[in-house]
Amino acid sequence: MFDLRKWAAACGLALITSQSPLAAQAEEAVLRLATQTSGTVNWELSTITSNGLDKANGFSLQVQDVAAGPAAQIAFQGGEVDAIVSDWLWVARQRSEGKDFLFIPYSTAVGALYVPKDSKAGTLADLKGGKIGIAGGPVDKSWLILRAYAKQAYGFDLAGETEQVFGAPPLIFQTAMDGQLNGAINFWHFGAKMEAGGMRPLVTVAQAGEAMGLDPATPLLGYVVHGEMLRDHPELVAGLAKASRAAKDVLKSDDAAWEALRPQMNAKTDAQFAALKAGFRAGIPAQGPVDEAAAAKMLEIMATLGGEELVGKMQALPSGVFYAPAS
Repeated sequence: MFDLRKWAAACGLALITSQSPLAAQAEEAVLRLATQTSGTVNWELSTITSNGLDKANGFSLQVQDVAAGPAAQIAFQGGEVDAIVSDWLWVARQRSEGKDFLFIPYSTAVGALYVPKDSKAGTLADLKGGKIGIAGGPVDKSWLILRAYAKQAYGFDLAGETEQVFGAPPLIFQTAMDGQLNGAINFWHFGAKMEAGGMRPLVTVAQAGEAMGLDPATPLLGYVVHGEMLRDHPELVAGLAKASRAAKDVLKSDDAAWEALRPQMNAKTDAQFAALKAGFRAGIPAQGPVDEAAAAKMLEIMATLGGEELVGKMQALPSGVFYAPAS
């Protein structure tokens, strides 16, 4: 019999244990969310709990730290927690494989390809023969979109005509800041720090996507819950969505709330702090349902370039991926 805990331990991943699944305690439901607490989503989660936005929406949020995204996914799939943060492409793939997961939009923030401030590059085509650092692996979504854009706009094979260096976000950040790369693609918050440090965006992922007809308003990241929760506890799913939106409303307008978050933002300078705050605010998605036609178009590009490694055997966007308040 497959033992999830032994497998996770062998992979160096930590599972979160709990005495019981989603439960009510003194008329207040407890929602357990696993995430890497050094991530940017915790700025919103901290705002939720410090302002009592969870309790105002009928639940008590318990944030539990995990080593990385894969550990959270394992805990979630094993029923150890009630929610995680991931991208909708992962949710779509899981649904296509028979898993009943649901995506609640959280952020539209995406990265960019940054070049040194003294770079002569004006377009992606000018990076031919250069070295590009990429946070993640060959199927990193920002990298795939920029590859597709380079081919469409310039007839330029970004993968074939540059050297790629793949690595963790902090490594790509430091290597880029040390001047060892001709360009770097990083997660948005590291990109914000790179820009604060003098690098400039050659093209953003949003600009590239929009040039290919993609909707930059499509939220990539979101909270993920089980469909069973929506059926059995619809008020909790609605409560999580409302608490998230309320926290965004606070962070969009209240600078004092950001001062309270600064200790956990790892901002080394005032410029970094300002860039991180601006980047988060820019990534707040509009209210309303996700445009599924736009998401399907993005999926088509991801499937073409990322193949089965990224999307599995998924051929089309499954129904029911995105949560709508009217559900």
